[in-house]
Amino acid sequence: MDHAQLARQIKQWGLALGFQQVGITAVDLAEDETHLLNWLDQGMHGEMQYMARYATKRSRPTALLPGTLRVISVRMDYDPADARQTKQVLKEPETAFISRYALGRDYHKLMRARLQRLAEKIKKHAGPFGYRAFVDSAPVLEKALARNAGLGWIGKHSNLINPEAGSWFFLGELYTDLALPVDEPFSQDHCGTCSACIDICPTQAIIGPKQVDARRCISYLTIELRGPIPEYLRALIGNRIFGCDDCQLICPWNRFAKSTEEKDFQVRHGFDTPKLVALFNWTEQEFLHNTEGSAIRRIGYECWLRNIAVALGNAPTATEIISALQSRKDHCSALVREHVEWALKQHGLNKEPQNSCVSQVNS
Repeated sequence: MDHAQLARQIKQWGLALGFQQVGITAVDLAEDETHLLNWLDQGMHGEMQYMARYATKRSRPTALLPGTLRVISVRMDYDPADARQTKQVLKEPETAFISRYALGRDYHKLMRARLQRLAEKIKKHAGPFGYRAFVDSAPVLEKALARNAGLGWIGKHSNLINPEAGSWFFLGELYTDLALPVDEPFSQDHCGTCSACIDICPTQAIIGPKQVDARRCISYLTIELRGPIPEYLRALIGNRIFGCDDCQLICPWNRFAKSTEEKDFQVRHGFDTPKLVALFNWTEQEFLHNTEGSAIRRIGYECWLRNIAVALGNAPTATEIISALQSRKDHCSALVREHVEWALKQHGLNKEPQNSCVSQVNS
């Protein structure tokens, strides 16, 4: 088998399948493992116990999939062209901000299906081989692998940056036992002296270049954290109810970002301009219906209400906002009640919430 020719074809097939770039790398991540373990030792992963549980599987591809020789790394743009300007949404405290990656269809299944099709093309051409596709579905150091595959460098905000495409893209991987030739890693860091992403972070979660304390990160607080949001951080969250894009919005390299042509990544359900009160009034059934096929659904209805309660507490006092909060002040969930109580206090109302859950007694 001519592996060099196969590698060239893999890249062509990848582009034809809708990926914007394809690179190939080996599996040595020793330096990145040291960085990961130091980060974990400092507890900066917060309550993401899976990060510590599978730490070395992230940095050692062969531990995750024995026999792996190469990783095919891909990226796919996700910034929807039809979305309302994010900076404008952040200036409207009654409007909910949702991270741009979650405005359309959940990317996990879409990208994994494309990677599977890429694997099938390889199999048809080269015969049976060992592989496994990953898109945030297993412990993988995707940004380090993408950097080593030549797709970009890791910026001070810890996201991958491509000099011709910015950072508004998803990453995916195909682990394989094929001895393909590898690409030159992206060894240059073009952030220079710029510290815009560090300076703009609302909660100062970027404590140094490439050092993000997840415990302060709004994306962690609104998506990964399942318990109460620390009170001292709530006012800093503003109207962000699902994720935070500030560090990418300010990055000068994103002036080169390309809008996605994927129809599935275009805005759904008006998620680029939703009103906080309207979202807070959703029933659980409405939440499940409106987030079907969306990455938003993973946080669940309880955390959805928790996040919006915080945003409503940060919004200017208005009759409809107070009414919406008061409608949930006796919610069944202690988590929701706590955040509603905090929000009402921000508006000068201090009435203690009561548990209104109705016990179901079998007769």
